[in-house]
Amino acid sequence: MNRQGRLTTAVLGAGLIGVDLATKVMRSEALDCSLVVGRDPSTPGLRQAAALGLPTSADGIRSLVDAEEPFDIVFDATNALTHAEHAQLLMPLKTLLVDLTPSRVGRMIVPSVNGTDIPERGDINMVSCGGQASIPILHAITREHRIDYVEVVTTAASLSVGRSTRLNLDEYVDTTEDAVRTFTGVKDVKAILNISPARPPATFRVAMTLIGEGLSAETVRTAVATAAADVRAFAAGFEVAACVVADSRAFVAVEVTSSGDRIPSYAGNLDIINSAAIQVAERYAAAGLSSAAGETS
Repeated sequence: MNRQGRLTTAVLGAGLIGVDLATKVMRSEALDCSLVVGRDPSTPGLRQAAALGLPTSADGIRSLVDAEEPFDIVFDATNALTHAEHAQLLMPLKTLLVDLTPSRVGRMIVPSVNGTDIPERGDINMVSCGGQASIPILHAITREHRIDYVEVVTTAASLSVGRSTRLNLDEYVDTTEDAVRTFTGVKDVKAILNISPARPPATFRVAMTLIGEGLSAETVRTAVATAAADVRAFAAGFEVAACVVADSRAFVAVEVTSSGDRIPSYAGNLDIINSAAIQVAERYAAAGLSSAAGETS
């Protein structure tokens, strides 16, 4: 914790996600962006972070391991293939590692579903952008109805999908499917990711198809509206674009626009996972500060 009572944070990764995440941390009253880390000093993201007045390092994970004081929170915005190594190296430092890669290494967290289930330290996983957009809706529907099949189709603009995400396409699909099963209890799940080359770029969209029993337009729409409002509490650009129920099928589509910090409005895929990560970190900070206050009172 720094002198202003905010938790010290580091952003590991200076790509599309990392720079927007650092910008969001800068706005937080509970978090302090103490370092943005990359591996190449010529990376545009590191230059952007430095222009914002943020400390930067091109030494990769070593800059975190060798820091004089451990960071309270580290956001890993690199890729799933290297996250396991990062988690192993940071474990002795007793930091909270918030994983924005689809690695499936840590505990999966979706803020509006299990956002109070944050460990004191260790590794938590933010699933994927498609998971963060779909799981609150799917969880709400499956709590009220028997569902036998779920399909999640995510469409993201090509310009919003960075190199690390492209390296993790299989992990993205596998992690999204695993998370949907975990949070809904539905075994038969299929996830599909479309990277759209369209111009102008397509707004981030997630379409969900559910097949089950006892589905009614009234109950499904109520569940969807409540879940969407919960997500909008931290991701204002989250909107329900369609909600159709017919016979034993329900079709729900959501679109997410970004707040436009360091990313364009169509890149809602980046905005929703970063906003979810910030929400988790701020809840962690609030719980820690409350605990500290209780110990000194």
